[in-house]
Amino acid sequence: MDGTVLVADDDRTIRTVLTQALTRAGCRVHATSSLTTLMRWVAEGKGDVVITDVMMPDGNGLEMLPKIGQDRPGLPVIVISAQNTIMTAIKAAEADAYDYLPKPFDLPDLMKRTARALEARARRPARAAEVERPEDLPLIGRTPAMQALYRVVARIMNTDLPVMISGESGTGKSLLAKAIHDFSDRRTLPFITVTPGDLREMDGPSRVMARARGGSIVLDELTDLPLEAQGRVVRMMDAPGDHVPRFMATSRVPPAQALDEGRLREDLYYRLSGAVIDVPSLRERVEDIPLLAGHFLARDERDGQPLRRLSEPAAELMRAYSWPGNVRQLENAVRRIGLTAMAEEISRAEVEAVLGNQPSAEPVVLGKLRGESLSASVAGHLKRYFDLHGTELPPAGLYTRILREVEAPLIGIALDATAGNQAKCADLLGINRNTLRKKITELDIQVTRRRKLM
Repeated sequence: MDGTVLVADDDRTIRTVLTQALTRAGCRVHATSSLTTLMRWVAEGKGDVVITDVMMPDGNGLEMLPKIGQDRPGLPVIVISAQNTIMTAIKAAEADAYDYLPKPFDLPDLMKRTARALEARARRPARAAEVERPEDLPLIGRTPAMQALYRVVARIMNTDLPVMISGESGTGKSLLAKAIHDFSDRRTLPFITVTPGDLREMDGPSRVMARARGGSIVLDELTDLPLEAQGRVVRMMDAPGDHVPRFMATSRVPPAQALDEGRLREDLYYRLSGAVIDVPSLRERVEDIPLLAGHFLARDERDGQPLRRLSEPAAELMRAYSWPGNVRQLENAVRRIGLTAMAEEISRAEVEAVLGNQPSAEPVVLGKLRGESLSASVAGHLKRYFDLHGTELPPAGLYTRILREVEAPLIGIALDATAGNQAKCADLLGINRNTLRKKITELDIQVTRRRKLM
């Protein structure tokens, strides 16, 4: 790499590591803990790329992006932030940041993005002016699955691409569709949710289009629409009239599966699949559960409820549940727990008391049975898990979930036992070191000696 990089972060460790890595890669680096200093460097014409944190002692890095764009058109800015919410990703995109990475970030990944920024140096077209919008969206998560979702939303929100959003019930599909609308250029126009009843009659589509007036139309649970109604939607999309709306659809059934089962018209699928977003289930991002629970407890406190927070044993138990109702079920459970807890810190027993009344959300804890081999303990656990679902099968993907439950603690404990030495850990586990690195990344395991920065 060839160029000058300006680094602004109040964390001395991050400044040091980035300076060393970029210098080794052939860059010249100016690093500071002050936004004021960064802005002075930019105004003086220094730097070919900026890497900046959001929350700085003397200001907000995102709020400086318009000024940077004004002073230095074409200067790429990479935003890094520990505020891992969809709002941060969206605001970074709206402020024309070249790229956005959540903390903890992967150093080689950041280096690649910096190299691309040095090569590109071209800004995207300016976006619509910022307007007042809600700050408190519960689309929250630090896991890789949620960070990937944030980046997709940030890229597509101001396009006209139709969007297909799939995911289990309770994952927030409708909320995501509303967020895409609220943060887009159509935010001041109507947001219309269409149900099968709206399309039952022949003139249903025309009434829907009249209500939308060029805003956003969301086909709620697309596969619940009769095929005849889906045909009306196709015709509606092909002849939208003068005020062309943006079309989005939600589906709890994966679109490919719906096509195979004949529940979704092929022509409608291809019209709606400009961008396809799969919202992860809560089981696929268990490390976000304490974060979400904390959000719901803080919201209840703002509404006048007593201050509550999860103890670590309580959080551990919540991470171990299957949550078939996903975020919606978690929200309701946290509300009940907050109301029934006796002290500020919520205990494991108080969580168990509430979740114990929800048969489909019994704990999924390996090794609970005492005095047995691991194999027998796992077998007992799995039988109990299946029994708790009664006549229904557990959610799909059980094999991968169980393996992850075993792999993550096994690798984590082995790394602790070897003081974070990956070579020793790989030898202890009897696996290739590259395989260990891959597993650490896939399972999002924090390692003291790993090149990840907090």
